[in-house]
Amino acid sequence: MLKVGLTGGIGAGKSEVSRLLVSYGAVLVDADRIAREVVEPGTAGLAAVVEAFGPGILTPEGTLDRPALGAVVFSDPERLATLNGIVHPLVGARSAELEAAAGADAVVIHDVPLLTENGLAPLYDLVVVVDATPETQLDRLVRLRGMTESEARARMAVQATREQRLAVADLVIDNDGPLEALEPQVRKVWAELTERAAG
Repeated sequence: MLKVGLTGGIGAGKSEVSRLLVSYGAVLVDADRIAREVVEPGTAGLAAVVEAFGPGILTPEGTLDRPALGAVVFSDPERLATLNGIVHPLVGARSAELEAAAGADAVVIHDVPLLTENGLAPLYDLVVVVDATPETQLDRLVRLRGMTESEARARMAVQATREQRLAVADLVIDNDGPLEALEPQVRKVWAELTERAAG
């Protein structure tokens, strides 16, 4: 099994890269998706988040109100650390279950947005960074995700810098250009990953 950490700043295009890798045969362990699963209604994770932040972070239907929680944690490092202290261990445990089920010859892609920030690079056989300039990230967040410029900058500010991410990279995928330039690069990275997994 080859364990690959995949990361990149918000708006860099990591989701598109992971989608392509899965289409080639990778097993995906998506930390963001798992982070949503572990705080679904009825979970111990959601109960712990409500206990820490109060019932104001719930929708009237009893699900997590992500924008309300985001407004609380993204402007307060201590509260963000509290949230991460609840969610990260749950995500880690679920990720380990999914990896164990993947099979001995699998290329397992761990899609981990905060890999650099949390010092997780040593957990993987290698790290792939999806790279884009901050200008490109900002443009995508405003144009494609509908964030205001200040919201986008706030999200980017709590992440590692581009230089910090590149410092932990074994392989870099440049996603500063159009979508059609991405696919050939991802295919090349996949060829290298499968070769390493076989070796």
